[in-house]
Amino acid sequence: MTERAPVSSFDPAGIVLDRRRGLSQQLYQALRARVLDGRLSSGTRLPATRDLASMLALSRNSVVRAYDQLYAEGFIESRVGDGTYVSRLEKLSTQLSTRLSQGLSTGLSTFSSSDTEHLSSSTRSTAPLERLASHHLSLPRTDAPRAFRLGMPAVDLFPFEVWAKLQAGFWRNPDPAVLGYGDPAGEPLLRELIAAYMRRSRGLSCTAEQIVITSGAQQAISLCAQLLLQPGDEVAVENPGYRAARHAFALAGASLRGVPVDEQGLECERLADWPDCRLVYVTPAHQYPTGVTLSLARRLALLAWAERHDGWIVEDDYDGEYRYSGAPLAPLAALDRQQRVIYVGTFGKIAFPAMRLGYLVLPPRLVEPFSQARALAVRHSEVGTQCVMAQFMAQGHFQRHIRRMRRAALARRDVLKAGWPKDVSGLGTMPEVAAGLHVKVDVDNVARETQLVAQAEAVGVEVQALSPYWLENGEAPVDKCAGLVLGFAAVPEPEIAEALLRLRKAWR
Repeated sequence: MTERAPVSSFDPAGIVLDRRRGLSQQLYQALRARVLDGRLSSGTRLPATRDLASMLALSRNSVVRAYDQLYAEGFIESRVGDGTYVSRLEKLSTQLSTRLSQGLSTGLSTFSSSDTEHLSSSTRSTAPLERLASHHLSLPRTDAPRAFRLGMPAVDLFPFEVWAKLQAGFWRNPDPAVLGYGDPAGEPLLRELIAAYMRRSRGLSCTAEQIVITSGAQQAISLCAQLLLQPGDEVAVENPGYRAARHAFALAGASLRGVPVDEQGLECERLADWPDCRLVYVTPAHQYPTGVTLSLARRLALLAWAERHDGWIVEDDYDGEYRYSGAPLAPLAALDRQQRVIYVGTFGKIAFPAMRLGYLVLPPRLVEPFSQARALAVRHSEVGTQCVMAQFMAQGHFQRHIRRMRRAALARRDVLKAGWPKDVSGLGTMPEVAAGLHVKVDVDNVARETQLVAQAEAVGVEVQALSPYWLENGEAPVDKCAGLVLGFAAVPEPEIAEALLRLRKAWR
């Protein structure tokens, strides 16, 4: 008769459990860690659940749940009539040996970005990972808005009660037809209403079939980068300009070309310097971050360039609804007769950025490939928000809210203009602000810019430096790069006035 191999004994010493937290999970983790680091070797017999519960002063149910999880993951096995043992599986031993020889942690995963090497340093790094190392978005602020935060509309004025009622109505008894997989291009009713809004309010003749719903404007820009460019293609971007768009194009492998911006917007004649340019990204209604408007002559010149070179124009109309004298300007896309303009719109500057609801108005031949790309990436946007926004628009709330937001932004702009500090060394005067939600103020040089930003932050006021918006290989002289960029819509007028008082004290 063959003798059975000796069985290692189980020692519960060192298993300390915090009675304020889930005991079964802690026990599972403790036993799993001992198997992984070798303290419980293969073939060790474990106590019966009742006996281990008595040893550790636990309920038997807590031990049963811990054992069940270990069974499920293959760390322990049950032998009929003979008890519970640490698995003798050969592959388990091999895996453990490999892990230990590599010096890997045997504890539970507690992944943190600070625990890892930079992606580009990996021996198996790819070209996209290496580009991402230089072209990723900085984490935005996630605290409550304060003066003078960029990119924030007057979120305090959003009609949340109306929105909540519409949302409750949708989810109270949703149509089963909208609970399956949706159209990658977006909900049909919302697309129809966006097209009607663009025709009526923006002068852009388009149909619902040309609309593709996206998760905010950034996804719309990223789709353009992915689908319209080959690695190495030249892309012209405004300089200074919107950094997140530049990063999206660079991540797709594009070679960026910074085009200077003056009082009339993008200097289109500079495009002649890059005959291989494939795409131009512009913010014509309210250039980001300088705030200038692209002149009609340059709009026509840009369209002529696209026709001659078979190029694309990506028009980012991020805050085009905000114009304070007369109606909002017609988009560049409204002048396009050759179907070379891709229009990017967003609800984030009318509602709030967290909504992540944007859209593209596409030339008809691009609708199917853009829809297919969205289907591969995310299937489709979340249906509930789309349907609620459709009702918000259909019932007239959207247009009323735009008018309310425009009045509020104008009033907040006026408070900023009236209280702007004067006679501050190196700081320019407040310019006229005819559109948008932010303003750029000149500063004499980058050193003074850095000082002013630091002094503002010290008294709890947000102002952005202009210099980081320039491409590193840009042509601007150092002094021209300097300035401050301030959003004026994020907080009510009293908070703006109080912030200006702090700025005047700090800067003097």
